[in-house]
Amino acid sequence: MEGLAFILIVFLAIVGFFMFMYFVPVGLWISAIFTGVKVTIGELIGMRIRKVPPSVIVNSLITATKAGIALTTRELETHYLAGGNVPNVIRALISADKANINLSFKQATAIDLAGRDVFEAVQISVNPKVINTPKVAAVAADGIQLIAIARITVRASIAQLVGGAGEETILARVGEGIVTSIGSAKSHKEVLENPDKISKLVLSRGLDAGTAFEILSIDIADVDVGANIGAKLQTDQAAADLKVAEAKAEERRAMAVAVEQEMKAKAQEARAKVIEAEAEIPKAIAQAFLSGHLGVMDYYKMQNVQADTEMRQSISGADKSTGGQSNTAK
Repeated sequence: MEGLAFILIVFLAIVGFFMFMYFVPVGLWISAIFTGVKVTIGELIGMRIRKVPPSVIVNSLITATKAGIALTTRELETHYLAGGNVPNVIRALISADKANINLSFKQATAIDLAGRDVFEAVQISVNPKVINTPKVAAVAADGIQLIAIARITVRASIAQLVGGAGEETILARVGEGIVTSIGSAKSHKEVLENPDKISKLVLSRGLDAGTAFEILSIDIADVDVGANIGAKLQTDQAAADLKVAEAKAEERRAMAVAVEQEMKAKAQEARAKVIEAEAEIPKAIAQAFLSGHLGVMDYYKMQNVQADTEMRQSISGADKSTGGQSNTAK
């Protein structure tokens, strides 16, 4: 029994020792004391209870103190519990301090919590960044398409990192400025001769307003000649006009055919009326006989007149045909 009790006591002592070392990181406390950082054992235990890694807070505080930046464990803990990146903020503060950039701890934590890399922002503020635009196509006044590529040199604006627009806005605004400047040129040759006019015009428009960057320069890296958009549009317009003219001509032809068919129908109708009227003549003669207005001799005289008329017509037709033959023979 005494042996089991001894083993249990040793086991509990070992567990207690490791628990004590976990809740009381003595190594961090000693390191903080030798570096001049005031951290108590109670603060370290409180960090463990609040589930804050003491190593992150203490090491960041040591780094800031050595760089001459006065901070407290409470400030670092608050930023960590808010979801911030404490070591990244400390690096940003040190980099800004060495570069004589006015950056407070409050600003740095706000930028970090906004989702931006505050250390990278400070680096861009010290060393400007070059952004290459994609190919921007625009058409000059003479209808020639130009394809331009620009290089934008920007510097981060610390004061506008929170709430300021990003690189996408800069690229969109610069692209719009390039299209406007090329479109306002009378000839594509003007742009090819002086491409710096594009950069000067775009830079003078203040495209960095409301963004997290300050545009230092806009340089046109390349300008290529594209398609002849004006000629293509004229060709398309001519083809469209031709189709319209063909459609109108076909419409007129269809209307002419319809009118011709209508006139033929009217001629057939008139001929039918003539035939119908001629069919009434024998009936009228018979009615005249019955009523006594026409005698037999009158009828014979009318027949003789018709016969003479037909004979004269046949003779005149024969003379014409004979004359035509004689003339041909001659």
